[in-house]
Amino acid sequence: MKYRFDEFTLDLAAGELRGADGVIAADQMTFAVLVYLVENADRLISKDELVEKVWNGRFVSDSAVSSAIKSVRRAIGDSGSEQRFVRTVHGRGFRFVEQVRFDAAPAATVADALAPSSADPAQPADERPSIAVLPFTPIGSDADYRAIADAVPAELISTLSRLRWLKVIARGSSFRFRSDAQDFESIGAALGVSYILSGTVELFAPMIALSIELTDARNGHVVWAERLSGRIEDIHELRENVVGIVNAVLEMQIARNESELARLRGPKGIDAWALFHTGLQHMYRFNQADNSLADVYFGRSLELDPNFARAHAARSFTSFQAAFLRYGSDRDRAIGDARRHAEAGLAIDPDDPFVNFNFGRSHWLIGDPAAGQGWIDRATTLSPSFAQGHYAHAWADVMAGKGESAIDDLKKALTLSPLDPFRYAMESAMGIAEFHVGNLEAAADWCVRGARKPGAHYLIAAVATAMCEAAGKRD
Repeated sequence: MKYRFDEFTLDLAAGELRGADGVIAADQMTFAVLVYLVENADRLISKDELVEKVWNGRFVSDSAVSSAIKSVRRAIGDSGSEQRFVRTVHGRGFRFVEQVRFDAAPAATVADALAPSSADPAQPADERPSIAVLPFTPIGSDADYRAIADAVPAELISTLSRLRWLKVIARGSSFRFRSDAQDFESIGAALGVSYILSGTVELFAPMIALSIELTDARNGHVVWAERLSGRIEDIHELRENVVGIVNAVLEMQIARNESELARLRGPKGIDAWALFHTGLQHMYRFNQADNSLADVYFGRSLELDPNFARAHAARSFTSFQAAFLRYGSDRDRAIGDARRHAEAGLAIDPDDPFVNFNFGRSHWLIGDPAAGQGWIDRATTLSPSFAQGHYAHAWADVMAGKGESAIDDLKKALTLSPLDPFRYAMESAMGIAEFHVGNLEAAADWCVRGARKPGAHYLIAAVATAMCEAAGKRD
């Protein structure tokens, strides 16, 4: 993929920034920040989002972010006073304002880049992400509750085993590894997994705390971590929260990590699952170019594995986006493709929540959300922690004017997946639901919040405008 703006070319495959006089020196962080700004040139990027995406959520001072932006400007001949390319919106973030062009149509570019050549070696076998859940390490002296260190991970194994997209190692194998000083790369190699979920249970009456960590066993990097605490007497409620949060978070965090690894790996030898995860990275940016690009990746994934139910569902998702946001001129075809791809996914794996979610949503496009509600309900029955399923159920209620019932589902979705790519839509839907029950102030606040989130498109801005008008916030 190459992006062009003004006299510059940003070559992602070569990792180079080129100007009129050749390659421009740019350190790794400067290049990464510039790539993220250029890839999202159609919207404002907050400092928090930049830190999350480029620095992987590590603590970074404001001065470090400012320094990185200054380095980006220096590399492309911009300055803080001119702001020809990178504009600072004080108190809100940064925006790349120069027009960005592709070398060619995104679909053709990716199709050519991923086309197998006769000289290439055979594609490797399809490998889904896999995970081992280890027994947690107990800390503290309350012997009556030490069994929790085994009980919580055992329940996680049982719950995660329902996810068709993830291979989960059985307890009999993963529970052989008990230690508070574990070499996760060695354990991963021994069990043949790409991810390890580990944790600790701290028992100091009357309090208990659970710390959970998701590690990429291939490189030892921590992908995600969380800590929850409460009173020992509330252990069952805490246990349910842990299971629900882990189930929802893995869907997002593993997909994000796999897409980053696939991007670094390059097109040669890339397998169906890597192509799928690379497509997800583009799909959740909610703009026309990335949506087209995602569809190509999913199509290439299906060429390698025609029985890949989730890739069919993802093509339904991109077709839905094309129809819903009116990308292109043939909306009727996009509506038909959304239904057709979802049906293909259902025929292969009727028990995948993501497949059911997309089939249910396809009914929205023909003006019959009630007919799709059963399939969306089935998605959350199959996976009670599937946040996007709860959101979709709530949105169907919003379309039917049932704000009160929608609010409960939206609260659940927002709690289960605080970093969900649909966050903007969840918050916007919450605003409309509050409008239905007469809370105009809350309606405007929620909708404005949604309109400022990554991925928010013009319909979200339109809803926020309407809700501010209704609440008398004309400014």
